Amino acid sequence: MEIRPISESLGAEILGVDFAAGIDDGTFARIREAFHEHGVIVIRDQTLTPDQHLAAARRFGAINVNRFFTPVAGYPEVAEVRKEPDQERNIGSNWHTDHSYDEVPALGSMLYALELPPAGGDTLFTNLGLAWETLSDGLKSVLAKLRAVHSSRHVFGPARMADPDLRARFRNAEQAVQDAVHPVVIRHPETGRRVLYVNPSFTVRFDGWTREESKPMLDWLFDHAVRPEFGCRVRWRKGSLALWDNRATWHMALNDYPGHRRLMHRVTIEGTRLSA
Repeated sequence: MEIRPISESLGAEILGVDFAAGIDDGTFARIREAFHEHGVIVIRDQTLTPDQHLAAARRFGAINVNRFFTPVAGYPEVAEVRKEPDQERNIGSNWHTDHSYDEVPALGSMLYALELPPAGGDTLFTNLGLAWETLSDGLKSVLAKLRAVHSSRHVFGPARMADPDLRARFRNAEQAVQDAVHPVVIRHPETGRRVLYVNPSFTVRFDGWTREESKPMLDWLFDHAVRPEFGCRVRWRKGSLALWDNRATWHMALNDYPGHRRLMHRVTIEGTRLSA
């Protein structure tokens, strides 16, 4: 097995691993260590059925069944991330971290590339541990005392699903009623690293503050967190299997392949409650 960092800040490619053939405990321990060290791992050259994809994800934890994504037929635990040639919007085109609107956010998301455009369709990631560590001591002291409200309503709720393009790819808009409150600065459950835990898609305000009061500081943090030196770019190939840490990173799927199809399968892995 070979591990190649994608950037100094975040991400690694893993070569010479075949989840379909089975992974022994020693090899898996190295993969999990790389995941915690790099935040994003991309395991190349896989050929996986949905059952094998689920088996790979279960090595990291229990499966979270996403209630909004359309599932793969016969596999409610596998979400379909699809853009057809005639669709203008893609899924995940804004910076976010998956499931922060849940009281127990997901550990990570495992995305498998099935069909890709001839060019484009990459995913950008950024490191929220570095985003925290590069703040001033004064701002850190303010943020460490705050909690923030995260919501699914404005992203997956009935008003958003009025768009027929989105309605074709999502479901259960009536279930978008989650409002979770998390510390703005968390201690990562596995690494112990401090991480800035807000994101532009789902964080709506600081707890006890109005949206108007929260917006200037949140906007500043959102801009700070995506400094180029904090991130990496994952260039997809058919058969690539990526796993990212939803407690420590954001991601954004680029929508730069008009007129082409992109099809991925995503499995979400259950996490634990977050602590300040």
